[in-house]
Amino acid sequence: MRPLLFIILLVAVVNSATAQDKKVEFTSFQLSETVYMLKGSGGNVGISTGQDGLYIIDDQVRPVTSQLLQAIQKISDSPIRFVINTHYHGDHVGGNEAIGGTGTVIIAHDNIRKRMSSEQVSIFRNSTTPAYTKEALPVMTFNDQMSLHLNGETATAYYVANGHTDGDSIIHFPASNVIHMGDMYFNGLYPYVDLDAGGSIQGMITAADLALTMADESTHIIPGHGPLATVEELKTYRDFLKKARANVQTLIDQHMTLAQVIAAKPTVQWDEELGKTWITPAQFVTFIYNSLKAIHHYTPATAAETGTK
Repeated sequence: MRPLLFIILLVAVVNSATAQDKKVEFTSFQLSETVYMLKGSGGNVGISTGQDGLYIIDDQVRPVTSQLLQAIQKISDSPIRFVINTHYHGDHVGGNEAIGGTGTVIIAHDNIRKRMSSEQVSIFRNSTTPAYTKEALPVMTFNDQMSLHLNGETATAYYVANGHTDGDSIIHFPASNVIHMGDMYFNGLYPYVDLDAGGSIQGMITAADLALTMADESTHIIPGHGPLATVEELKTYRDFLKKARANVQTLIDQHMTLAQVIAAKPTVQWDEELGKTWITPAQFVTFIYNSLKAIHHYTPATAAETGTK
């Protein structure tokens, strides 16, 4: 399954008229008595509902907020008490303004509020995102971890430094045996490592390792994008990240330039399966190379280096 719709919308302008008018098909998956996963148009949404009410993890892209709320109401008609944002990208916080404007409490890592409060420039996407409105900003933030004790169980958000961005968290529901990975996990495609926002390949691996310490063979893994995953699939993903990093490091140790590393195709064994949905093999190799060279923004090989025009 290739989540083309999700990834196209990830890089689209979130308030475009086209997206606003598009009918989105939402699919829900009940993972425990209280926890659900909702797939739609943007990052996968986690939902907790029960005796204490309703809260969600991420809220997709701005143009589909009304449709998202309708899909959530099919699971529970309770008002949304809290939103936890796994990171600041528009396909995960797009509903914040509308939902936060109703009095729902938005929770996120400190760095998410900082980034949402100021203009953000992405070299990779060649785009600028203006600061969000007050209603969209997290009003409760945390540094390391935080927990919600609702609906008969505890959900804990764990910050992982410099992973997909510099503000990502994964959320663990021990009683329900569910882990929401946010964009620390792209299932079925090459991951986007947002170097421009403090991301790194090392942090992505750290996040997968952390999740695996909390999981057993029955744990449901909610990725940021792609289908619901098993622990074995997350292990495969973690091992792929480690192997890809090692392959690029070997070429760096041979004093190769970025262009030479790309030409050597260090990810060729995964390119057919993972490299044709959104992130290309060359882009993914660039993420790894720049991470390992401590280049803290997306700097691709130039046309002169690669021999292209």
